[in-house]
Amino acid sequence: MQTQGKTIFNRLAGLKIRTVILILFLLLLILTGLFSLLKISQLNQSTVETSELAKEFQSALNTFQKRYGFPGATAAYVLRDGTAGVAATGFADIEAGTPMTVQSRMLSASIGKTFVGATAVALAREGILDLDIPVSRWLGDRQWFTRLPNHDAITLRHLLTHSSGLPDHVHLDSFANEASRKWRENDNPFPPESLIWFILDLPPLFEVGTGWAYTDTGYILIGLVIEKATGRSYYDEIKERFLTPLGLTLTTPADRRFLPGLAAGYMAADNTFGFPRKTTTADGTMVWHPGLEWTGGGLVSNSRDLALWGMALFGGNAMSDSYLDELLNSVPISPDTPDIQYGAGVGIYRTGPFGPVYGHGGWIPGYSSSLRYYLNHGIAIAFQINTDIGIVDDTTPVMSEMEARLAEIVTSANCKNSNKFENNRVKRIDD
Repeated sequence: MQTQGKTIFNRLAGLKIRTVILILFLLLLILTGLFSLLKISQLNQSTVETSELAKEFQSALNTFQKRYGFPGATAAYVLRDGTAGVAATGFADIEAGTPMTVQSRMLSASIGKTFVGATAVALAREGILDLDIPVSRWLGDRQWFTRLPNHDAITLRHLLTHSSGLPDHVHLDSFANEASRKWRENDNPFPPESLIWFILDLPPLFEVGTGWAYTDTGYILIGLVIEKATGRSYYDEIKERFLTPLGLTLTTPADRRFLPGLAAGYMAADNTFGFPRKTTTADGTMVWHPGLEWTGGGLVSNSRDLALWGMALFGGNAMSDSYLDELLNSVPISPDTPDIQYGAGVGIYRTGPFGPVYGHGGWIPGYSSSLRYYLNHGIAIAFQINTDIGIVDDTTPVMSEMEARLAEIVTSANCKNSNKFENNRVKRIDD
């Protein structure tokens, strides 16, 4: 009987244990379900908020297109958590009735200087270049070098920060006249070294390092230095270093007249270079060769790629080691505006309504672009417009107004999401 009692007791104990385990398992399932529902609810709320941001972003772009009457535009943002939004409005080709899409590409012009600066900084960190020794180290054997203004004192850092005192060939009458005469040529009428010739024997604008003057010519020289030091083409360098690793699949060299996906650009009939009013023919081929820009810009891209690039570059993730201090090593563009500075291919606004801003603008006949990274918010915004009418001559405030309004929309939404995240985090801690 005692043995039998023990057996019954053991069976009852086993049954109780199994019951407890079952109850605990059921409670775990219930709690897991509730947690999943909570996560889904939070995800749905986040999706709604992202959707609202995307709608407001698109609506703003539509409003600007109607207000200023430009043919078309694309815009994109990337948030700190990697969320990206894109928008498009208007036409990629007015005559053909082709709508602008988020995949449409345009010449990004001087935003390309951010890639030049990043490449120079990367090579300096690898010991291939030294930013603070004279460029004669690499270019001193060129027959034209001693005819270059300030040739004996210019360093790569001077070129990167536009403090070299070199004139800018783009704004010389001699270049405009030659461009007006040669733009019909099928091949690039202005290979890199030919652009240097426009400033040879000219007086420097100032002594090296004592002033600031924007010069595409200086960036052509940087391109020549990069190729001499590496033994490779500049485009191969940025493809291997940045374009492929960062997945910038719609960003490619603007080194030929047919660029797939290119939106037609529009400019004034009386433009400085005598180019046709429209940049492309009916089959999408450019009527003039974009290769004339090279390392002054030299890329065709779209807004999403540009925003992704801005987030990676200025967020410190474009290279494997730290580089931002070197990239942002800057000089003021004027004694009157010490908070506006220029680093290695990057414009820096130390103060402003949205806090510090890094980025670059871009202009080339027929196209205008903007890339901005808002440091305090950890967001990047880019947009492109397929015209330069009213922009190249600063007769309209469209660029500055778009930058301000799009930043207002995205930073506001970003702040709301950040506040909600912080509130939820505090609640979880309190619980």
